Amino acid sequence: MDKATTFMMLMEEENQYADDREQELEVFLAATVANSPKRRRVINRRRLDANERLMEDYFVETPTYGAEKFRARYRMSKETFMIVLEEVVKQDDFFTQKMDVAKRLGFSSIQKVTAALRMLAYGCSADQLDENLRIGKTTALECLRRFCKAVIAGFGESYLRAPNQADVERLLKENAGRGFPGMLGSLDCMHWEWKNCPTAWHGQFRGKEQVPTIILEAVASYDLWIWHAFFGLPGTLIDINVLDRSDLLDDLADGKGPAVNFTVNNRAYKMGYYLTDGINHRVVSKKVPYDWGSTYKITPKQKLFTRAQEAARKDVERAFGVLQQRFRIVAGPARIWDIGVLDDIMTTCIILHNLIVERQREGSNEDIGEERVPPVDMLPITEEEEGTYGAYIARKLKIVDRAEHLQLREYLATQMWNRSGDGKNQEMV
Repeated sequence: MDKATTFMMLMEEENQYADDREQELEVFLAATVANSPKRRRVINRRRLDANERLMEDYFVETPTYGAEKFRARYRMSKETFMIVLEEVVKQDDFFTQKMDVAKRLGFSSIQKVTAALRMLAYGCSADQLDENLRIGKTTALECLRRFCKAVIAGFGESYLRAPNQADVERLLKENAGRGFPGMLGSLDCMHWEWKNCPTAWHGQFRGKEQVPTIILEAVASYDLWIWHAFFGLPGTLIDINVLDRSDLLDDLADGKGPAVNFTVNNRAYKMGYYLTDGINHRVVSKKVPYDWGSTYKITPKQKLFTRAQEAARKDVERAFGVLQQRFRIVAGPARIWDIGVLDDIMTTCIILHNLIVERQREGSNEDIGEERVPPVDMLPITEEEEGTYGAYIARKLKIVDRAEHLQLREYLATQMWNRSGDGKNQEMV
C-alpha cells in the first residue's frame, strides 16, 4: 500500500469520526434546548389601542354606548364612577398611568379601574378581561386587590359606618310609620361559598350549606343601606354564634352610640332594637323576633304582628339580593385562596353599594365629601358611670334581658293591634 492510499484512508476515517461527533453534538444540543426552561413570550397587547377603544365606547363626549349601558356594565352612573376613580388614584399611585423602562405608556387609570369593576360586577375570571381590555391575568388580579384597598381607605369611613344622630332620626321616623317605633334596622346573615377553601379548613367552614362558606352579618334599613357588616366567620356557625363574636352591640355596652328615644304603648325607651328571625331572641333581647312559640295557639294580634315583622325584615333580605345582583362576584363561589382578600372584596362591594344607594336617593349631582358626615351624638353617660366596670355590666345585662325583650315585643304587638282598628272592634264585641 502506497503512501497516497494510506493518507486517503486516514482522511476518510477522520471525516467519519468528525461526522459522528457533529451528530452527537446536535443530539446533545437538541436535548439541552428541549429540557431548558422556556423563555417568556412577550405578547404585544396594544394596550394603547385598547384604551382608545374604551374611551370611545364610554368616556368621550358622544360615546358608542350611552348612560344606560354604562350603568348596566359599571353598576353605577358615570358621575359616580369618576368620583370613585379620582379617589382611587389619590389613594394608590399604582392606578396612575406611567411609562415603563422601554419608554412605553402603561395601562391608564380608567383601564385598571374598569378591570377591577368588571371582575366585581360580573364575577368573571381575570383571564377573561384580556380580550377586551388587553390586561393580563396577573395585572388584572393586582388591579382588583389594590382597588379594594383604595376604596376601603378612601370611602370606608363615610360609607361603612354606624348611623349618626341625623340617620337615627330618619330611621326612627320611617320605621315608626311602619309600626315599629325604635327600630334601627333588620339583622341577618348571608353565606358566601368559598370554592378554593383549603382542604384542611373544610371541617371548619362547611356547615349546613354542605360546602365551605364564609358568613356575612349585616344590618340594613328600608332604603337598602347596609349600616353594619361583619365578615369572615366560618360557615359552621349559626346566627347566634356570629352575633356573639361581632361588634354590633359593643357601642351600646360601652355606653356609646346615637341617642334613641321612643315610646311604645305609653312606655318610654332609650335603646333601639333590630328585627331578626326567631333564632336570636333566646340570647339577645334587643332583637325582636316573630317566633311566638308552639306551646299555645297564636292569637289574631300575634298574627298581625308576625305579618308586619316579616314584611319589615325583608329590608335586609332585599339588601342581600341587590348586593348579589349588583356585584355578581359575591353571588357565585369565591375562587380566591386568601380569606383576607375575600374580606376586602366583600367590604368593597358593600361600600360601593352604599355609595350607589346614596347617589340614587339624594340625586346624582350631590357632592360627596367628608364634610357631609356629621359627628355622631353619643348616648349621655353620667360622670359616676363613665369608665366603671359596674356600669358596663349593667348595660350588658340590660341588652340581654329576656323579660325586657318579651315585654317590648308584647307592647309593639298591642300598639299595632290597637292602631289597626281590630283591637277596638274586638273590645266592642
